[in-house]
Amino acid sequence: MRLRTVLATVTAGLAAATCLPAAGPATAVTPDPAAGHACSPAVSLDGFSDALDKTTFGGYFVGNLSALAVDADGSLAALADRSYLFDLDARTLAPKKVVPLADENGAALDSEGLVVDRDGTRLITSETEPSVRRYSPDGRILDRLPVPSSLLVSPAGRATANQTFEGLTLLNGGRTLLASMEDAISGDTPGTVRFQTWQRTKGDHFRLSAQYAYRTDDPTLGVPEVQALPDGRLLVLERGFTTGVGNTVRLFLADPRHATDTRDIQSLTGQAGVRLIRKTLLTDIASCPSLGATAKQPQPNPLLDNIEGMAVTGRAKGAYQVLLVSDDNQNAAQTTRFYSLRVRV
Repeated sequence: MRLRTVLATVTAGLAAATCLPAAGPATAVTPDPAAGHACSPAVSLDGFSDALDKTTFGGYFVGNLSALAVDADGSLAALADRSYLFDLDARTLAPKKVVPLADENGAALDSEGLVVDRDGTRLITSETEPSVRRYSPDGRILDRLPVPSSLLVSPAGRATANQTFEGLTLLNGGRTLLASMEDAISGDTPGTVRFQTWQRTKGDHFRLSAQYAYRTDDPTLGVPEVQALPDGRLLVLERGFTTGVGNTVRLFLADPRHATDTRDIQSLTGQAGVRLIRKTLLTDIASCPSLGATAKQPQPNPLLDNIEGMAVTGRAKGAYQVLLVSDDNQNAAQTTRFYSLRVRV
């Protein structure tokens, strides 16, 4: 399906689902562009859907969603961090298929980042080691990518458990794979996050390549997701949580093209001459209209939840259509919620 078709169907389904109960799928209704729904001069909210919240499919809980991708047939791939992958209908978001995942020993993953490659195979990160593996559509391991020793979880490396590869995206026409660490590794200034890249080789393997440094607005914020745009720039989510206050989720436009390659720099502590990835704030999601959303715990805006997944689903009228999803952690106080944004860069 053409990207523009995916854009139209996803946008319509989410806009129609704004106030639907969790029990049923969305119904496609064209959103009203005159409604405004501005979050900032660069971003507007078309709608949201709680239709999949606290549902099940094929014996699997539909939640814990950490990543999204557009599949070759126009459907949506949605990765759960409990080691399984859903195929969702792009119009209704209804699950069509679920595939369990495992490592080489049959153990579950902490699956966080997702790319659907040009041949339909899935590149999936796990925070456990961390790792990046290539899977067939039916869940068989086909390949495993090398990871720098410094990014491995301590004591093997300098990373903190559950703070490793969260985001994954292809850029440069699919020639480069990029994974974002969620948080700083030991020895780096808090809030300074490393982005690791690989270059595609023959046979669709990947070799280690450049590494870049990205700094969050606040050391308490991490990077749960990145998505590449066709020109090589990135959409980057920053996210945090404060008990009794709620979530902070901000969307940035970032440009790694002139950043310093930091793979040989032992510690990033403000050295002169190190060019960070440049970034520009596009919006704070708390600034979006709530559109009738409700929250199950305190939030700065009831629309907010633990937003963790993001996919660019198309482009129309000068704006990218961006789909977000929140990870409910299978927690009664959180919600599995999809958000449809229009982003102008």
